[in-house]
Amino acid sequence: MTDALAALDATAQADLVRRGDASPIDLVDAAITRIEQLDESINAVVLRRFDDARAEAKALDVDRATGQPFRGVPFLTKDLGCTTAGEPHTEGMRVLKEAAWVARETSFLARRFRAAGLVNLGRTNSPELGLVPTTEPVAWGPTRNPWDLTRSPGGSSGGSAAAVAAGLVPVAHASDGGGSIRIPASVCGLVGLKTSRGRVSVGPGRGELTGFLSVQFAVTRSVRDAAAMLDACAGAERGDPVVAPLPARAYRDLITRDPPQLRVGLMAAAPGDASTVHPECVRAAEHAARLLESLGHGVEVAHPAAFDDPARAHLFGRIWGVNAASQLDAWGRALERPLVEDDVEPATWLMARAGHEVSAVEHVEAVNAMQVWARDMARWWADGTDERPGFDLLLTPTLGEPPVPLGTFRDPDDPIAGIRRAGLFTPFTPAINMTGQPAISLPLHVTSDGLPIGVQLVAGYGREDVLLGVAAQLERVAPWADRRPELHA
Repeated sequence: MTDALAALDATAQADLVRRGDASPIDLVDAAITRIEQLDESINAVVLRRFDDARAEAKALDVDRATGQPFRGVPFLTKDLGCTTAGEPHTEGMRVLKEAAWVARETSFLARRFRAAGLVNLGRTNSPELGLVPTTEPVAWGPTRNPWDLTRSPGGSSGGSAAAVAAGLVPVAHASDGGGSIRIPASVCGLVGLKTSRGRVSVGPGRGELTGFLSVQFAVTRSVRDAAAMLDACAGAERGDPVVAPLPARAYRDLITRDPPQLRVGLMAAAPGDASTVHPECVRAAEHAARLLESLGHGVEVAHPAAFDDPARAHLFGRIWGVNAASQLDAWGRALERPLVEDDVEPATWLMARAGHEVSAVEHVEAVNAMQVWARDMARWWADGTDERPGFDLLLTPTLGEPPVPLGTFRDPDDPIAGIRRAGLFTPFTPAINMTGQPAISLPLHVTSDGLPIGVQLVAGYGREDVLLGVAAQLERVAPWADRRPELHA
């Protein structure tokens, strides 16, 4: 199956509309056709709004507003957060699906996506409450990785990543509370930018002071799309308590020139050597290090000592459990009845039960300890002398393993075993949610059997400009645009 539009990133599709070579309805109709033809195989798009999307595309044809960087470009929204009032919303939960739940408010980010000219075709599959690094909810069934339909597309933004990787749309909304943008980007061969805390507002219905681990953004095929999307999404909204500083120039302009020489630390072993990193993932990071050196950057084996602190993982687990408990209680109030064990998946219930066992004082102590630890981490980027500056970037594998088979994190007899198994898969990503720093996964490596492997770059807080600049430089010397998965439009 071939579709010339399916091979284009969002910037290229928007350029067609800008030049008059295609209309918004052309782009949207083509994307709808791709979804109808291919999505049965991957199960990425679980809630569809095709009629509304066509009407919005036709309206964009009539009202040709200036300043819309993605006018008419087809888009998908992850079914976790980023709500639009009056539209179905399930958060991957069977109980919300059965209740035919409809969102009561439109998020700031959904408004920004629409203001940028993006046309939302529907919502993508997510694991229940986004709690695990795969997308296999009971509510909607598993999403399959387009590179190998027996494998997971990652999570929790697995539906969005699978849709973009298969060419259904060029870009899709995603979120990241422990790696949920970077994980699926790595296993689906995409660019996955986790933004700094406070870079993109999560309001009005969610808060940065309580949901401080999670950020909202997107998965893309190209670095230029990530930069232009960040220009459209970044910036404070009313009442935001945390706001990351904006760059002096637009991100899409900053990536057009090579960055200055950077000091990069390479970390290919798991934190504290607590688990084994797959050789392919090590090779991916080492290959990226050689690419960076060939571009004039200084690379040395080094990483923050705080990354090896075993207490970090325990803090994350405690906070994650409290978050699960809080979300279940909130949805119980929304549904006007307490949620019980049969309403949710076993792993969700166990995480929430663990969260309920944490007292308010213990939770505050954990959040404070996390912040103290984050300061220790940040010192590695910030500290330095005139003779020896601090580091600009940390380079790691994105994940501890290549894409895993579907079902890897499910153990019907022991849900805790599945949770522990997920931790081995993600040794490098959750820590960066704890620090609030930006990080990006880039598809720079492919296994011998053709599966994508991502590498992660982490910058100091607020320095998406550094990340995107070096990512664009790497994309120029080691392009990935021509790689296609087994299933692609």
